[in-house]
Amino acid sequence: MENGQIKWHTRTSEQLASDLRTDIQKGLSNEEVKERLQHFGENRITTKKQQSSLVRFVLQFNQPLIYILLGATLVTLLLKEYTDSAVTFAVVLINSIIGFIQETKALKAIDALSKSMSTTATVIRSGKQSTINSLSLVPGDLVVLHPGDKVPADLRLVYSRELQIDESALTGESVATKKNPALTDKDTMIGDQLNMGFATTMVTYGTAKGIVVTTGDRTEVGKINTSISTAEELDTPLTLKIKKFSHTLLWVIISLAMLILGIAYLQGESLSDAFMVAVALMVGAIPEGLPAAVTIMLAIGVSKMAKRRAIIRKLEAVETLGSTNVICSDKTGTLTKNQMTVQKILAGGELFEVTGIGYKPEGNVLYKGEKVVLNEKQALQYLLRGGVLCNTSKIVESEGQWTAVGDPTEAALVSAAEKAGIQDHYIDRYYPLLDQIPFQAEYQYMATLHKTDTTIVFLKGSLESVLASADYMMNETGEQISIDKAYIEEHADKLAAEGLRVLAFAIKEFDADKINLDHADVAEGMTFTGLQGMIDPPREEAIKAVALCQQAGIHVKMITGDHAITAATIATQLGIKGKIENEKLKALIGQELQKLTEDELQIAAVEISVFARVSPDQKLRLVKALQSTGKVVSMTGDGVNDGPALKQANIGIAMGITGTEVAKDASDMVLTDDNFASIEAAVEEGRGVLDNLTKFIIWTLPTNLGEALIILASVAFSTQLPLAPVQILWINMTTAILLGLTLTFEPKEPGIMDRPPIPSGKPILTFPLIMRTLLVGTLIMVTSFLLFQYELSQGAQLAEAQTVATTVFIVLESFYLFNCRSLRKSIREIGWFSNKWVYFGVAAMLTLQLLFIHLPFMNALFDSSPIAFDSWLRILAAGFCLFIIVYIEKTIKRKLTGTGEY
Repeated sequence: MENGQIKWHTRTSEQLASDLRTDIQKGLSNEEVKERLQHFGENRITTKKQQSSLVRFVLQFNQPLIYILLGATLVTLLLKEYTDSAVTFAVVLINSIIGFIQETKALKAIDALSKSMSTTATVIRSGKQSTINSLSLVPGDLVVLHPGDKVPADLRLVYSRELQIDESALTGESVATKKNPALTDKDTMIGDQLNMGFATTMVTYGTAKGIVVTTGDRTEVGKINTSISTAEELDTPLTLKIKKFSHTLLWVIISLAMLILGIAYLQGESLSDAFMVAVALMVGAIPEGLPAAVTIMLAIGVSKMAKRRAIIRKLEAVETLGSTNVICSDKTGTLTKNQMTVQKILAGGELFEVTGIGYKPEGNVLYKGEKVVLNEKQALQYLLRGGVLCNTSKIVESEGQWTAVGDPTEAALVSAAEKAGIQDHYIDRYYPLLDQIPFQAEYQYMATLHKTDTTIVFLKGSLESVLASADYMMNETGEQISIDKAYIEEHADKLAAEGLRVLAFAIKEFDADKINLDHADVAEGMTFTGLQGMIDPPREEAIKAVALCQQAGIHVKMITGDHAITAATIATQLGIKGKIENEKLKALIGQELQKLTEDELQIAAVEISVFARVSPDQKLRLVKALQSTGKVVSMTGDGVNDGPALKQANIGIAMGITGTEVAKDASDMVLTDDNFASIEAAVEEGRGVLDNLTKFIIWTLPTNLGEALIILASVAFSTQLPLAPVQILWINMTTAILLGLTLTFEPKEPGIMDRPPIPSGKPILTFPLIMRTLLVGTLIMVTSFLLFQYELSQGAQLAEAQTVATTVFIVLESFYLFNCRSLRKSIREIGWFSNKWVYFGVAAMLTLQLLFIHLPFMNALFDSSPIAFDSWLRILAAGFCLFIIVYIEKTIKRKLTGTGEY
């Protein structure tokens, strides 16, 4: 019996019993359960085996540049150059350890899903009710649901009484869904399949019975697990650029090394000496300090973002944020308060506005901008009383936070009444409850009977159900007049068009001796008191953040499980822009999305800004469609349903407060305040980190070029090596840490959110950067080579001349560092002392270089030697000249381009 393809929400109870060979009253027999358990397996989600720690560590060596360094380590070891071999291997090992530590933050999304499925379930088997471990559930089992239960598998409901299920983790819908067993159309999306209960969702109200239709990996949450498992792990833009750069550099280095090896050998050098020349070239051309420096710079970026309420789970996410050009955001809780709030009231033919956001009872009820006096608005008074009395929910304060206890919609009614001065903690004294009719899906209303001088019934429900029983309406003074249903429906439509959820209210008085209430009592003769329209309002800080993102060239898109009109209304209030400026936003719903081809989906994903009633697989398709057009996509989410899209996105952003463990573990970043404004702050920090990374690359590449060129020059002119391999490693590692990393502390440049994101396809080595690198690299090489030859011509020993050449690189890099402090402005514009760490770094580097020159054990380890004072003067003069030349080049470029960007 396979059941994965049947649309269970379209099957009648009789068809269900036949399809699953079960009894809807008595359930399965114990023998049948055993057989099906063997066939279907346990009701659990399959977990994916993770790579062992050893395998992950070994994979750290799987990088093109590491291959070269490992080859150089082996060759120098065979040539008995033990110091060179040990230092080279130490560099490789340090980089690999850093990468391993970074990757130990492995994803745990599937484990979290598996745990979320493990619970107890109440079942009826052979007519007897019992509680079992949900792992043993099988298709055909009859399950009983009560408030507080976690739905243990996907169920087709066969009976329900006032059932409400919180499906926010699966669908994104902020309000609990009212369920009933009635059939739904075959094309109905998950969020609207009211006769289904889905695994891992929570029963918040009412009771029900349902037949298990799918278990384990075949459930909707199981399908999400499969999507998470198959979601593609994408490299970040910087990782892709460095990978491409590394492959290019790999072949250039190998080609040059082989060429130099051949030339040196043909010139009469011994094979071992020729190898040492080739090794020197390889070591010089490789930016050994780059991986470590990038990791450390990203780690510092993580610390900065944590202060702005964004916890980074993966270091690469820092850089990706700086390249993001599309943010796909969930609505509920991220862009909105996740607190239903009454905003408009129609009572006595008058329209009122309610101020204040969320459940906190602070605000006012206004009429034409003025605060109302409740005693002068009798219809409004009756309406608000009805909202509090015909209600099973409350609002409570805990540690300064107001939350709903019960249904969020009903809690909003209590808050609105308290804003007008009606407090629910004592209103029950004046209107004691006698009887009630709980909400039932088939009637679409709730009614409560209260004792006063007479007996009064308050009715609350859908507009259709209340109007059907209303024969009168109340005017502003509380008088009963003939009802104008067209007028009421017109205003209800206007409120709905604003994205408001509308509830209708009515009252009816009885004789004082009435104590019981039934449906016949509210079927006619009711007096309509008004409408209350509510919505989950946008966060004020989110409105500002959306504007900043769009100003920065980042497209903001809302992808939600909520209704289309509500989604479009909130998006408009947030200022989310559509394809055409000032055009009214419209949401594309999941049913329409499902019919699009892949090509049509790519167009829609780019051009449309609001997507509503979407399923988990559609969120994943949207992210993939955007990525296929070259977009760098950030995706927010909090539910289980968001897991696949979060993992697929270039950067997944989970909610720290309301987010499920599945969402958090599938994400790259977690917001501690669930606020879209924190995403904007993180993007801003990410751009700053990316800027500083670019500055580091601009600063470090000329050094490697200069080192490679000086080796080529020594071969071309048949001279001794100006730099030994171990001295090259000294230059690369010490300067990267002491000089290059000071760029991490450069403050964000003004207007950082006024420019568009860096295109993901833009290479590391742009043409201006290539020209700058060639200029600076050549100047460093020429200066070092000439001063090396000059020292030899003055009778200096090889060690002394090589020390001069090494010091030239150190000093010229120090002077060049000041030119790299800004990508767009001169050092005069950004301030000489806006980053004091640069001066500490230069001082520390020069101090370390003095130890390199003068300490005997350093001389023995690195073949260095003390140098004369006049040598220092020549080196410092050369450094100052380099600073002036690059300053002039940068000034000319800025005047020509207006930006000076690279």
